[in-house]
Amino acid sequence: MADTSNPFFEPSTLPYQLPPFGDIRDEHYRPAFDRGFEEQLAEIRAITATTDAPTFENTMIPLETSGQTLQRVAEVFFNKSSSDSSDFTNELEEEIAPLLAAHSDAIRLDPQLYGRLKALHDQLDTLGLDAESRYLVERYYDEFTFAGAGLSDEQKEKLKDYNKQLSTLTTRFEKNLLADTNDLAVVFDDRSELDGLGDGEISAAAEAAKERGLDGKFVITLVLPTGHPYLASLKNRDVRERIMTASRSRGIHGGDHDNRKLVLDITRLRAERARLLGFDSHAAYVTADQTAKTPQAVADMLGRLAPAAARNARSEQAELQKEAGETVELASWDWSYYTEKVRQATYDVDVAAMRPYFEAERVLHDGVFYAATRLYGITFTEHPELEAYHPDARVFEVRNEDGSPLGLYILDLYTRDSKRGGAWMNPLISQSELLDNPTVVVNNLNVPKPAAGDPTLLSYDETNTLFHEFGHALHGLFARVTYPKFAGTNVYRDFVEFPSQVNEMWMLWPEILENYAVHHETGERMPQQLVDKLHASEAFNEGFLTSEYLAAAMLDQAWHAITADDTVTDVADFEAKALAAVGLDNPAVPTRYASTYFAHTFSGGYDAGYYSYIWSEVLDADTVEWFKENGGLLRENGDRFRQRLLGVGGSKDPLEAYRDFRGRDAVIEPLLKRRGLDG
Repeated sequence: MADTSNPFFEPSTLPYQLPPFGDIRDEHYRPAFDRGFEEQLAEIRAITATTDAPTFENTMIPLETSGQTLQRVAEVFFNKSSSDSSDFTNELEEEIAPLLAAHSDAIRLDPQLYGRLKALHDQLDTLGLDAESRYLVERYYDEFTFAGAGLSDEQKEKLKDYNKQLSTLTTRFEKNLLADTNDLAVVFDDRSELDGLGDGEISAAAEAAKERGLDGKFVITLVLPTGHPYLASLKNRDVRERIMTASRSRGIHGGDHDNRKLVLDITRLRAERARLLGFDSHAAYVTADQTAKTPQAVADMLGRLAPAAARNARSEQAELQKEAGETVELASWDWSYYTEKVRQATYDVDVAAMRPYFEAERVLHDGVFYAATRLYGITFTEHPELEAYHPDARVFEVRNEDGSPLGLYILDLYTRDSKRGGAWMNPLISQSELLDNPTVVVNNLNVPKPAAGDPTLLSYDETNTLFHEFGHALHGLFARVTYPKFAGTNVYRDFVEFPSQVNEMWMLWPEILENYAVHHETGERMPQQLVDKLHASEAFNEGFLTSEYLAAAMLDQAWHAITADDTVTDVADFEAKALAAVGLDNPAVPTRYASTYFAHTFSGGYDAGYYSYIWSEVLDADTVEWFKENGGLLRENGDRFRQRLLGVGGSKDPLEAYRDFRGRDAVIEPLLKRRGLDG
């Protein structure tokens, strides 16, 4: 009875194998994980037990089809633990994290399995494989090698211990951050303190207070980055300072949620593991299996950008100080506020005044979906009868122009205390011809939810984020591959942001903007004059934006340049010295993420890889130029981008795929121009 009652034990019978969320209960997860571990290890043993010589059919195919129960439960559980966590998910994740690490090690460090992979890799030229199958062997062999499959038995035991410890520590870092972010939400007693915010933002703050049992008060929840969107509008300087101080206090004020020791322990263990694997540092280990290849390549690029960005930020700061006047010494909590004043004075652009034109439903249907329909011919139909994992999550069916099914898209727009910060895309079901799997992808954002009946008005940045995350969703939906390993966004980490950043361009593309940027009350379109002024100001404040990003990227690199012989005892001191060394230690321009709330690098899988965003942006900016040179929003352009880049998933080298699309390697000049660094 237990076997048939657990919804993870068999593929879902719902459309597109959508997980049966209505049937899934907490007690189903752990038995499904346990069975998933057991099943996949048995499947691996069956591969290695055969006495037949290794072939693609008796090694790669069963390896690719293994672990389906584990895949089903893991995708659902980790989406839930990040988007709708609870005491149960927090406890189970801490239990499961080291078990998953051990399970992965049991497969990747299996000497017999590695021997079979090596045998296939050594005779690749004689196997007569198609390009995708050949690449599958190459990727498995490289990944197993980087994972330590060639180490001695004694070294493997040490490696397993490192991996187990790191899985526990990084999980704890994320849970601490979520708890501290919730605890440090800023409470205000009087609406007058929030002078400068719009009605929708006030409504969201009142609703957040109500959900916490603070009726009549107002709560501003923190976002993942150091800054906060409301800092641009709030007139009360003390209020701005309270929000910034709360944001920067995460993980450093003692108690159960202090992340400082975790930062030190994680970076030390990563450095020791890297040495065991034959690398000088964790950064060297990570980049060796990315398109960058070496930390020096990353340093060369970031180092080329940092001085100009810091110089531009100082020039911007001088202008903001003039606007603030002699009685105010410009601080980090003032930057956004006076930036908007200078933007209005210089360009007559009020970004906050754009909110009424960015009503969420119109942005979604007449902006994000409309651009995808124009470019790729795909269509979207909401299916409220299909139950998602949370009442706020909505399910849409996506079809190709000819009506053939493409997949399901789930949008979970609103913030809540149970959701981690930031925005992201997750797959729930990943397409593969081998498994005959369809595609189900999720976008999570953290937009404050207004009271029932009030419209959801997005900020400029939130609108941009929705377009960005939908670019990841398209990558997941469009990839059509044979093997599960290459499904969707399973590409090099320093390439994965490229498709999402390209999709951002459609936000302000004339045909798209005029279709969705409509005042939610008057029905009037955003004035063209405002759009023109917005374009004229595109490079404005880029010194700040580039500097805060580069500070985080270079801080990430600094932490992971540590060798196993280095000793670091003070997080704040290390951080200060790392930023000073690259000239990005301006107090008015704090790093986008300080170490103790740097989820990307200490719990989110971007360790030594936060450079990926700007690394990918070289390709993105170059691609935007290609679209402009070739007529922009045309179906033939969309088809080319879909077929040659998005559609290949991870089934070929990404830079090779880019050359196939662009006709050459990317050049950096469009990025320098975009960020105002070409002067």
